[in-house]
Amino acid sequence: MEDYIVSARKYRPTTFQSVVGQKSLTTTLKNAIRNNKLAHAYLFCGPRGVGKTTCARIFAKTINCFNPTPEGDACNACESCVAFNEQRSYNIHELDAASNNSVDDIRSLIEQVRIPPQIGKYKVYIIDEVHMLSQSAFNAFLKTLEEPPHHAIFVLATTEKHKILPTILSRCQIYDFSRISINDMVDHLEYVARQEGVTAEKEALNVIAQKADGGMRDALSIFDQVVSFTGGNITYKAVIENLNVLDYEYYFKILDAILQDKVGNSMLILSEILEKGFDGQHIISGLASFFRDLLVAKDPQTIVLFEVGDAVKDKYLNFAARCDNKFLYKAIELSNTCDLNYRASRNKRLLSELLLIQLCQLNSPEENDEEDKKKTVIKSIAADTTVFEQPKTTVPTQQTPISSSAVTQNPQPAVKAVPKNVMSVSLKNPAGHQEEKKPDVAKQTQLDIVTPFSPLDLHEAWRRYAETLSEKIHLKNTMLNNLPALKENYRIEVLVYNPQQEQALKDEIISLAEFLRKELKNTSIIIDVSITEENTKKLAYTDKEKFELLVSKNESLSSLVKEFKLRLD
Repeated sequence: MEDYIVSARKYRPTTFQSVVGQKSLTTTLKNAIRNNKLAHAYLFCGPRGVGKTTCARIFAKTINCFNPTPEGDACNACESCVAFNEQRSYNIHELDAASNNSVDDIRSLIEQVRIPPQIGKYKVYIIDEVHMLSQSAFNAFLKTLEEPPHHAIFVLATTEKHKILPTILSRCQIYDFSRISINDMVDHLEYVARQEGVTAEKEALNVIAQKADGGMRDALSIFDQVVSFTGGNITYKAVIENLNVLDYEYYFKILDAILQDKVGNSMLILSEILEKGFDGQHIISGLASFFRDLLVAKDPQTIVLFEVGDAVKDKYLNFAARCDNKFLYKAIELSNTCDLNYRASRNKRLLSELLLIQLCQLNSPEENDEEDKKKTVIKSIAADTTVFEQPKTTVPTQQTPISSSAVTQNPQPAVKAVPKNVMSVSLKNPAGHQEEKKPDVAKQTQLDIVTPFSPLDLHEAWRRYAETLSEKIHLKNTMLNNLPALKENYRIEVLVYNPQQEQALKDEIISLAEFLRKELKNTSIIIDVSITEENTKKLAYTDKEKFELLVSKNESLSSLVKEFKLRLD
């Protein structure tokens, strides 16, 4: 029976040409080899599984090749290349800094560096996960790294560049490896599938690439796992089932229910997803990403950011055409806010369902009508440009008759017509008679604006105000840790833990109330601040209260105070 080799090892690149997704870096290395401009130290940094160690090995093999190709790759035929391919080359030394991170390990390495190569030109020392070296090991390595023998080249590889000392960074040529794009990974997975005789749907490979998060090694490991599960026929449904990935079809169903304002259907779909074992926050964050993808799909300029299969892309384009930008902006905002509040929520399912209700209301005709009404509660008379001319013979608002000659000598200016749907305002008497002043109805109406809002809207406005209190840290923390509760008739109740917090909030209550009324468009807001009943009964804060509490537990303290004539200042 043939020994099985995982795809990540079997299809590991052996030439610069076969490295996936790092074309600019491999071109730079090949040009340096071709022009014989090699540095003494390199630092390869980037995420896991993107080809750092692989490129280091190919680089070490190529610079020792006796007959490199015109393209700058190794010939794979000379003695040095054959020794490397058979893993018996003495010119390449790999050190795992995660397990060999002491000063003694580095000193042993420095001793080996002095010995010149027996075959080939260079000895290459590949130190993987170099950020794991200790501080003293780094210091012991500095001098050798700066001035190594002419035959020694160091290639350092790390996933955490920020942990490496600046003195090490300044001695190396730094190559930043990027995450491999989804399209590049899908193309390589299709190549591997053809080589292995596996049939695979492109949408299925796209899901594997997304799950790998930019790492080719992870993608190949997932590919092997799915091949074992499906028996060599990789389908989209099989990948979704095996990897426990939330199917995008659920998001399309939720969006369809939202666009039709079917709250019940959206909640049933959410319940079905939760029953499959998916985490609620994963669903909400996925919904936010889904709305982002729809927004990207609406604009031809941003469609290049959308890395999915053609069949899925067409579906996104069809649904994006049904959504306007305003709806998508608000949907992304609501989803992101729900995601931020999810961990702090005690009733997480209710928070998720509330999000769906709010999303459904975005397309509700009643909701749109309400918004239009709020916008036209008070309409400025000056905004109306309709003009009519005052009759020259008679003035309707004047009871005393005026001769036509007087009107001719004193023509009246044009007066703007007052629309029927706007509150009437008395016009200036053209004859000079002063009419009785009436109360300003517009101002009264402004003071009586009542806009419904949810507890979630209240908490958002409450937090926004708290963030403005940069100079009042104690009050800011009090507000962030004691969120208000919405009661009947827009009365807001705030429970705090001690009198100091209560007093601080009461001192700020005027500015706070004004801010909330303006933000929530509701002038009926009233704020009540009180200490929680539990703390009121049990806790003592002043010196006198503390003393009385101690006396209640031990009466001898009272006798002690009298005997020594003590007092509380």
